[in-house]
Amino acid sequence: MRESYDTLRAEVIKQLGPVIVIENDYRGGRYTLIHNGEQESLHPVSDIFELAKSVAHAPLGIYSIIAPYLSRRIPELPSSARLDQHDVDMVAFKGPGTNGWISPLQDFGATLTTARRQLGNAHMARELEASCARILDAAIEFIDESVRRGSFDMASFETFTGGLNDAIETNVKHASRAQIDGVEALMGRWRDKVGRADWPGLYIVVLSIWTTSAQNQNSIIVKQFMDPAKADSHLIDIQTAQPSTDPIHVALDNLARIVQDNVAAELVFPLNPQPADALKGREDLLTQEILHQLACPHR
Repeated sequence: MRESYDTLRAEVIKQLGPVIVIENDYRGGRYTLIHNGEQESLHPVSDIFELAKSVAHAPLGIYSIIAPYLSRRIPELPSSARLDQHDVDMVAFKGPGTNGWISPLQDFGATLTTARRQLGNAHMARELEASCARILDAAIEFIDESVRRGSFDMASFETFTGGLNDAIETNVKHASRAQIDGVEALMGRWRDKVGRADWPGLYIVVLSIWTTSAQNQNSIIVKQFMDPAKADSHLIDIQTAQPSTDPIHVALDNLARIVQDNVAAELVFPLNPQPADALKGREDLLTQEILHQLACPHR
């Protein structure tokens, strides 16, 4: 069965279309249209998206350097109740007894300083430039003060980050606007290119790592361009552990499984919709029976 199934899948891959594959990356997504044996790939989102997000990630960059050197004792802070002690223990694996953080933190500070000097040349909206300046200035100040004192802790880090909520929200707003504008323009052009007859059958496959797979921003934007009757079944979000070296093949390979299972489900289980839905969905065929047996008090 598996050999025949794999043979069918390899042939179905060649028949797929129209399909849009979206690789959720740092630039707002790499989009590929596959239709009538042709492929077109591009990044539709402007550089403002990456610039705004990169600056907003400065606090996370600092955290990534200093986290292993934090004390494992959680002080009384606004976020204390939401911190898991075991998680802290695993992240703060070196503790505050060494100064191995100083050199990499200074290197990152030099990068932030360069960004701050070049900020005026980025041609950002005034509001976005101001929020970026605020984030960079605060980050550089935290780094300089921590290096000068030779120490930091959760309290000093939260004092630094706690004042940046509004600035980060501004960056998020501008990054979101850039992504929406770029993706909507591309989807409108591709809809005209594919044509009214073929567009309703469009499948869209979005590849993203687990941490961005729920309510993925690309999925939200493109769904409004799909046939409403098919959007829920034809928009496929696939979680990956890491960005794939061959994302198009990964997307089409998974989509071929979905498409052939959609047909198989109704033919193999013509009289029983429950296993049919399982076969063409993400639920394993054994799921309901296992749940039934586990719930049985006499098993």
